[in-house]
Amino acid sequence: MQSDAINFDNTEVAFAHKSNAELKGSHFVFSTMSYPWMVKLGTAMTNFALRIKLPVRGLIKKTLFNQFCGGESIEDSQPTIDQLGAHNVHTILDYSVEGIETEDGYNDVKEEALRVVDFASKSVHIPFCVLKLSALGSVDLMDKANTPEKLTELEKSKLYYCEQRAVEIAQKVYDKGLMLMIDAEESWLQNFIDGVAQRLMERFNRERAVVFTTSQLYRHDALEKLKLSLAIATNEGYYYGVKLVRGAYMEKERERAEEMGYQSPIHENKEAVDTDYNESLKFCIKHIDRMGICGGTHNEESSKFLAQLMEEAGLAKNDPRIYFAQLLGMSDNISFTLSRSGYNVAKYVPYGPVEKVLPYLFRRAEENTSIAGQSGREYLLVKKELRRRKEK
Repeated sequence: MQSDAINFDNTEVAFAHKSNAELKGSHFVFSTMSYPWMVKLGTAMTNFALRIKLPVRGLIKKTLFNQFCGGESIEDSQPTIDQLGAHNVHTILDYSVEGIETEDGYNDVKEEALRVVDFASKSVHIPFCVLKLSALGSVDLMDKANTPEKLTELEKSKLYYCEQRAVEIAQKVYDKGLMLMIDAEESWLQNFIDGVAQRLMERFNRERAVVFTTSQLYRHDALEKLKLSLAIATNEGYYYGVKLVRGAYMEKERERAEEMGYQSPIHENKEAVDTDYNESLKFCIKHIDRMGICGGTHNEESSKFLAQLMEEAGLAKNDPRIYFAQLLGMSDNISFTLSRSGYNVAKYVPYGPVEKVLPYLFRRAEENTSIAGQSGREYLLVKKELRRRKEK
């Protein structure tokens, strides 16, 4: 299939992996998400119900959790991994527990990440592992490190141990022949995260891109930073790995910038973001000999554009340096169409105990209401496939 013939409207391909019951569950979730007021009310009511210990866990698991999470544990996620793998879609297994604020908690996350690496090394369906540095160390100290305020020796040691946890995980990923993605976070934490990512790349990306940082193209400085980062990597003799996303913290970024009186790091409009995203894709394909890239997007046009760039550059659809990625439960029309066409595709598959992944689930719900038309597109695709099956 040529890139200009990619059809993201074929719901039979998009949902071949889902049963009728699963599709009906998706239909309910996305129909609810079409109403922002309902998402806000549901989030508040769920938090309240959990606080007073009402038995709502089962309802959450059957709705939001089943749509966006693979399971409550690594092993519990195996059916999802197998279901995706049967359609040539890889898994990025992501322990999505948030809000950890103790050294013991950070070490527990590190140990869980090491278990994921062991598990992934035995599976043909899991090429990437993933890290969120805020789960390995104090966000308050990462924020403080980004200010003129001096860190105490104790604070420096805590950030050092945060980085050492990341090094231990990256070492195991390297030893097992896998790849590691480091998620982007809020701009006031990102300088610390970028520093850790760069040092990991210097150490582990000498033969190929093993460690991938994440570039959020809704930031107006992201494209230039991408170019500078590749120049540094080339000069220092290592490969640059990057996942390109549009971004996940827009509202929070703008509110904080306004409150604290500094220029927002976010582009003023969607058109500028789209332009920088596609320019980044062009830059990465042009320099693919020194890079590994992942197009992490739910945007159909950008997905087609990356496929087109690969075709124009004479690159194989399954070139191991290039991946497409989407979140589990979203944009199946992109993921499964591209995988069927022979491209490398991976789904981020979050997992963790229901109560502990609620912040992630609520963010997904809010994201679907805030991204223009996202929940509506998902809803219409599911509805179309249910009608097609009924009429068949």
